[in-house]
Amino acid sequence: MRLSIPISAFVAAIVGFGGTLAIVIAAAHAVGATQIQTASWVTTICLAMAIESLWLSWRTKMPVITAWSTPGLALMAASSGFSIGEAVAAFIATAILLIATGLFKPLTKLISRIPPSVASGMLAGIVVTFALNAVKTVPVDPWLILPLIAAFFIIRLFNPALSVLAVLIGGGLAAFLTGRVGGLPTPELSTLTLIAPDFTAKAMIGLALPLYLVTMASQNLSGLAVLRAAGYHPEPGPLIGVTGLFSLLSAPFGGSTTNLAAISAAICTGPDVHPDPAERWKTGPFYALAYLIFAIFGASLVAIFAVLPQSLIVLVAGLALMASLANALAIALKDEGQRMAATVTFVVTASGLTLFGVGAAFWGLIAGLVVLFLDTLKKR
Repeated sequence: MRLSIPISAFVAAIVGFGGTLAIVIAAAHAVGATQIQTASWVTTICLAMAIESLWLSWRTKMPVITAWSTPGLALMAASSGFSIGEAVAAFIATAILLIATGLFKPLTKLISRIPPSVASGMLAGIVVTFALNAVKTVPVDPWLILPLIAAFFIIRLFNPALSVLAVLIGGGLAAFLTGRVGGLPTPELSTLTLIAPDFTAKAMIGLALPLYLVTMASQNLSGLAVLRAAGYHPEPGPLIGVTGLFSLLSAPFGGSTTNLAAISAAICTGPDVHPDPAERWKTGPFYALAYLIFAIFGASLVAIFAVLPQSLIVLVAGLALMASLANALAIALKDEGQRMAATVTFVVTASGLTLFGVGAAFWGLIAGLVVLFLDTLKKR
C-alpha cells in the first residue's frame, strides 16, 4: 500500500476538523449549549463520520468521505432565539428528511431542481456574516489578528487547504505565548450526554428545513459531483440515506447533521492518492481512524477552544468560510437571467430577518424563488 493513502486521509481529516471546528463551537454557543453538551456534540459527530466513512468506503470500494455540514452549522451560528433542545429536534427532523431522500429518488431530483443561483445566494447570505465578523476582530486585537490575516492570504497561495489550520495553530500559540490564554485545561476523555429534543414549529421551519436544504444543495450534491469528477459513479440514494441514519443516531447526543464531504473528499479522490482509482477507497478507513481519535479527545479539544481568545475563534471561523463565500457568490451571479433572484436571496438571508419565528435563510429562499418565478412569467 502506498504511503500517500494514509497521508492523504489524515491531511483531509486534519484540514476538515481543525479548519471548521470553530464553526461548530460558534453554532453550539448560538443555541446555548454548555461546554459538556458541546463536547458531546463534537464527540458524537466525529464518531458518526468515522463509522460512515469506514462503512461506505468499504461497501462501495470508492473513497466516500463524510463531513459535518459546515454551511448548516454556519446557518445555526447565524441564527438566534433557539435553544439546544430545539437544535437537537432540528437535527432529528433533518436526519429523517435525509433518510427519506435516500429512499425516494424523486426527493433528490426535487432538491436538485432548486436553481444553483438561488441556493448559492442563500449560502452566501449565511456565510457573509462570518466574513464580516472576521474583519470586525481587527480593532479588537490588531497585534494578534493582522499578522494572522496576512499569514492566511500568503499561505493560501501555496496550500489553500492548510491555510486555515495554520492560522488556528499559529494564532493559538501566539495567544498562549503572549499571555492571552490563562492556562491550558487538563486533558480528559470524551463522554456523551443525552439532550432532550424540543420540537417546536419555529425550530422545524426556521432550523430543520433550511438545514436540510443547505445540506443537500451545498454538501451532498457537491460531494456527489466530486466523486463523479474523479471517475466514480455511486448510487446517490444509499450514500445520503446512510448519512441520514447516522445523523439520526447521533442527534440525541447533540450531533449535528453529517453528509458527503466535498473539500475533504477532493483530497482523498485524486490521482495523487493512488494512480489506480480502485485503490483510493482505502483512504476511508484511515480517515475514519483520524476521526475516531478526534472523538476520543473531543472534550479536551472543546476545552482548549474555550480558553482561546474569542476574537481568534471568530477570525478562524470567518477565514474558514471565505472560500465558500467566494464560490457561492460566483455561482449566484453567474447566470445573468437569475442574477436579481440570487441577489434578493442573498440580501434577505444576510439581513437576519426573523418573521413569525422563522429565520432568514427560509425567507431568503422563498423570496428568491418568488422573484425567479416572476422573471420567468415576464419572459413567457
